[in-house]
Amino acid sequence: MGREREAGKGSYTVEQLVAFNRYNPDILPDLENYVNEQVSSQTYSLDANLCLLRLYQFEPEKMSSQIVARILVKALMAMPAPDFSLCLFLIPERVQMEEQFKTLIVLSHYLETGRFRQFWDEAAKSRHIVEAVPGFEQSIQGYAIHVLSLTYQKIPRTVLAEAINIEGLSLDKFLEHQVASSGWVIDKSQGRGQVIILPRNEFNDPALKKNAADSVPLEHITRIFPILS
Repeated sequence: MGREREAGKGSYTVEQLVAFNRYNPDILPDLENYVNEQVSSQTYSLDANLCLLRLYQFEPEKMSSQIVARILVKALMAMPAPDFSLCLFLIPERVQMEEQFKTLIVLSHYLETGRFRQFWDEAAKSRHIVEAVPGFEQSIQGYAIHVLSLTYQKIPRTVLAEAINIEGLSLDKFLEHQVASSGWVIDKSQGRGQVIILPRNEFNDPALKKNAADSVPLEHITRIFPILS
């Protein structure tokens, strides 16, 4: 994020507009344009997008459903970060009831619960929403792999294919790339590459797990205690 905008007699970056004019409705068009730039350039700025959603709260008549939908799709692409929930919190409930936003909320739920088959099925019905944002499919595939790698040391090819929505020769090429770049191993002892062995980590291998007290930062623990009391 570094595009310059004309403001008065000077030029300002989007970062500066957000930092110094966070509640100034005059920057609303700049932030809307920046959402479209994020889409076309496949970049992302949660801070700028949250700022825009806050401004929409003060200027509801200026809200663009198309822009809000693009913000939410970009937020889905950022998972496992909680960006979608942060954005949704700033969107009025009456707006959330629009069909496209109800669909995105369902998609978010499927991703959060690891129900990837249902996710891809639902996304296929809503291509006009998600395909408007380049890189969507690849981002979700990356998130699915992240989830699988936290859960499995070995994964059947069929489970992987369902999670990332790739099959056949395309899956063969994908696996070749992962073997070369990410340390995956294809176990061919059970047939034609039927089992994929994922790199070990502290989440999928108990032997690598740290002591829970060591792995949870103290500030997280101090935040939990008031909630429990």
